[in-house]
Amino acid sequence: MPHSVAVPCRTGVLAVFPLAAIRFSHFLLPLLLLLGGGLAARLAVLNEFFLSLFNVLPTLLLLLGGTFCVVYNRQRELSLLVVVYLGYFLLDTQTDYFRQHAKVREDAALVFHLCSLLLPLLYGLFGAWRERSHLLQDLVARAAVLLAVGGVAVALAQRYPATLQRWLTEIHWPLLHGSWMSLIQLAYPLFLIASVLLLVQYLRQPRPLHAALLFGLFAQLWMLPQTFILPHALQVMSSLSMLMLVSAVAHEAYQMAFRDELTGLPGRRALNDRLERLGRSYVIAMADVDHFKKFNDTHGHDVGDQVLRLVAAQLRKIGGGGKAYRYGGEEFTLVFPGKTLAECLPHLEVVRQAIEVYRIQLRDKQQRPQDDKQGRQRRAGARAGEVSVTVSMGVAERSLEQSRPEEVIKAADKALYSAKSAGRNCIRSPGQRRGAVKLESADS
Repeated sequence: MPHSVAVPCRTGVLAVFPLAAIRFSHFLLPLLLLLGGGLAARLAVLNEFFLSLFNVLPTLLLLLGGTFCVVYNRQRELSLLVVVYLGYFLLDTQTDYFRQHAKVREDAALVFHLCSLLLPLLYGLFGAWRERSHLLQDLVARAAVLLAVGGVAVALAQRYPATLQRWLTEIHWPLLHGSWMSLIQLAYPLFLIASVLLLVQYLRQPRPLHAALLFGLFAQLWMLPQTFILPHALQVMSSLSMLMLVSAVAHEAYQMAFRDELTGLPGRRALNDRLERLGRSYVIAMADVDHFKKFNDTHGHDVGDQVLRLVAAQLRKIGGGGKAYRYGGEEFTLVFPGKTLAECLPHLEVVRQAIEVYRIQLRDKQQRPQDDKQGRQRRAGARAGEVSVTVSMGVAERSLEQSRPEEVIKAADKALYSAKSAGRNCIRSPGQRRGAVKLESADS
């Protein structure tokens, strides 16, 4: 095995925007909540259960979601929940008065315009404001910004209400004003700037939370013009905006617990959970990167991480109903529920060969290809300064002698050591004869 290795360098547009990491699943739940909220808000009448639910849901989400954020040190999400709830509280006071007296309060227009201005401003600011290492200082800074902006707005509204309202409602850019604008003109640039910030943030780091932030902003933009028109728009969309944030935090907490951050594969905890739900027939394979310790020590941990990502990407493509997990270190586990050993071996061999033939080219940062086509051409034509990674596999199936998943894993692990001693880059099962090559434990 050659010992030159490639270091893929993150340069160019794809380095700034890792488009391959974008997942539709990031948008699915926020999109469903946004569409469902839009439909529910348009209903002229909600039954008593849903009416009561949406009346208490914003407060409930603030308390429960806020507690969840405090426990897990999620200052950004906590500040966003507070911002959305404050906007909901101020506008709900106005709409309650409007429903009870069939007219708006004297300060309704000023409060509404200030909310239309401050909601996108604070939402975009806190949404793009990443948490820092000093968590308490970060929380204090966010609270200070919220109090400062809110305090200035309240002071101006009390001291110069007529002047402030006239300035807010004035058309500052006549050429950019359209008849479709149902909010003050100043609100739309702020919504646009906040949308661009949150979109760039998602493209730079695709995460469920960043997708939820973007859709939450869209929900606020849709809600505000409907506040005094649709009777349930404020309660429904405020609730679902906050629910998007809380569910995104829960989604990422699940990913942290069950998914390996480096490779993107399900991790050890997810594997243990899956093993508890296997039926009476299944196959388990253990895969290990050959010579990984020597390889990692020679070329550095960054290169070692790239190799693990390469192997994980190929194992993720396993056929035959199998699923790959990262077991730990350079070791991976593949689980085939409802399969026999004979059915799984061809699929394992396909993956083993795919890993073996893949070539990673050693290059400097300045020599990074600008697109995938150029990268494939270099890999096809280059031989010097490249590396081929190989894996060894041990595979075992459930039987009367080994009826529990732990026993099957242990048998697959023994078969893996047999593959190592047989020369590596091969697949072995417990029934196969061990090779005569001595196991080099220091290099495995």
